Parts: sequence; structure tokens; C-alpha cells
Amino acid sequence: MRKTILTLTTSMAASLAACGEPPVTNTGVYMLIDTSGTYTREIDQAQQIINVILARLEPDDAFAVARVDTGSFSERDIVAKMHFDDRPSVANQQKRQFRERVDSFVKDVAPSSHTDITGGVLQASEFLIEKETGRKVIFIFSDLKEDLPAGYIRDIPLTLDGFHVIALNVTKLKSDNVDPREYMKRLEDWQARVEEGGGTWQVVNDLERLEFSWR
Repeated sequence: MRKTILTLTTSMAASLAACGEPPVTNTGVYMLIDTSGTYTREIDQAQQIINVILARLEPDDAFAVARVDTGSFSERDIVAKMHFDDRPSVANQQKRQFRERVDSFVKDVAPSSHTDITGGVLQASEFLIEKETGRKVIFIFSDLKEDLPAGYIRDIPLTLDGFHVIALNVTKLKSDNVDPREYMKRLEDWQARVEEGGGTWQVVNDLERLEFSWR
């Protein structure tokens, strides 16, 4: 009898180990908003995108919005962040609070003198890894032109295994009209950095496609 019980116990333990933990299916989203120079003119469009993302997110998802400015590897640039409750009624209340914080930011945003996109991506990946969500999405609302202050070091590899990075509204600069290769090179360089870090890359300039591109 003891041998039979031991055999059954061992068999059950093996079965449980084979099953493992259920997969994590929630989503974590981090949106970076370029606030440098004249790009602040695009802020209303960024606000609309945030509202679309909020509408798509579900209970137990996580969302953060941060500005890209002179030095973006810092929590001080996070405009709003929330890990939504698993109760739909509470999650909806949290979404309203989130939207109010974003609206306040949009109303008072001031242009930054530099653009630390790499620092923002590093902060985004740190945030989403900590949240341990099943899907990890980083939106970059920017022309992707990085402009760092003297002394800032950002020539470092990105660790983005399991991340999907989506560049939004990558507007063309005046210099891009003179030499379109500059625009193409920015896109190619960022794609290379993301993919070398283990992530996937996508560019969405037709914002009507946004709601189908990341869920």
C-alpha cells in the first residue's frame, strides 16, 4: 500500500510539473512621447493615441506614458503609470484617472532642448520587466532623431527579448526632404538596435492601423 501511495504521489508531482504555471497573458504598454522642439505640435495626436490604447487595454494590463526630453532614463519623466485592477469597474475608474493626468500634462507641456530616446527605451524596458506582463509593447512617438547633451553616453546595447517596439508618427525633418537617405537611415538604425537586442520592430505612420498592430 505504501509503495502504491508513493507511486501515485510521484506520478501526480510529475504531472503537475509537466503542466507548469499557466502562461501570463496580460499586456504591458509603455509610450514615449517626444517633446523636443517643434515636435510638441504633435502632442494632440499623441493624446488621441493614448486614448485609443486606454480603450484597448483590459483589467490586469499595465500602462505608462513618459516624455522624451534631455535625459529620459529617469522615473521623473513618467507622466502617468498604472497597473490596472483585475476588477473591470475599478480598472475603468483607474483609466479615467490616467486620462486626467495625461490631459494635464498635454495642457502644460513645454519643449525640451534635447532628445534622449535611448534613455527612454531603457526606462521603458525596466518598467515593463518589473511588471512581469505576458506581452511587452513600447511605443515611440517621435521623429527618431536623437539629440543628446554633451557628455551623455547612449551607445549601449538594448536588452529587448520579448518586446515589441512600435515607432509612431515618424515625421520627416526638413533635412530629410533634402536627402531622404537620412530618414531611411534613422529607421534602419533603430530597427537594427531593437532587433539586435532581441525585440521586434514596426513603424506605423498611418495611425488608423494602430488598433490592429499590437494586440
